[in-house]
Amino acid sequence: MRKPTDLFDNNARWARGLSEHDPQFFERLSAQQSPKYLWIGCSDSRVPANDIVGLLPGELFVHRNVANIVGHTDLNCLSVLQYAIDVLRVEHVIVCGHYGCGGVRAALSSATLGLIDNWLRDVQDVAERQAALMASARDGDDAVDLLCELNVVAQTRHVCETTVMQDAWRRGQAVAVHGWIYGLNDGRVRDLDCSAEAPSDVARSQAQALERIAARRK
Repeated sequence: MRKPTDLFDNNARWARGLSEHDPQFFERLSAQQSPKYLWIGCSDSRVPANDIVGLLPGELFVHRNVANIVGHTDLNCLSVLQYAIDVLRVEHVIVCGHYGCGGVRAALSSATLGLIDNWLRDVQDVAERQAALMASARDGDDAVDLLCELNVVAQTRHVCETTVMQDAWRRGQAVAVHGWIYGLNDGRVRDLDCSAEAPSDVARSQAQALERIAARRK
């Protein structure tokens, strides 16, 4: 049986390098994790969450799925969200999509790919709700990137609408939700300005984010 032994070699070099830089690193890491951030991102292998925001293991709690979707019936995502907020007491929940997302492209093309078609229905719903704005796209690639932004805004709203987040805000827990997008072509993260730290922020921040997206396209 063939095994990916090169990954074990890479791991050994990685662990050795961290230990040489900070001899107590793994001892501290094994004792407790206390991240301030929950990252909800895309499964795309080109978007390494810790690396692109310069954080070490233990500093970022991560959930990833195709097209960074926060579904109200996705018990996996909701369990991660609840653990991050109720147990780890994170201070920020970040939904981060990326331009050129393959999942978003598939949703936009209405291609028949199998089981994942059901998963991407949420992204198609976003495109249909924002049909007027989607009509401003200059070409296919531009439409994908626009929908990537709109999807982040929508999924950020979904986080805010969960019972987990609503309960946290109701009891006065200081936790904010943010929507970001990552550029594969330049490695930079951009804030889509749809942050919220209370229920009263959600509708306003969502409307402002959509207005800014529309304004950039004029």
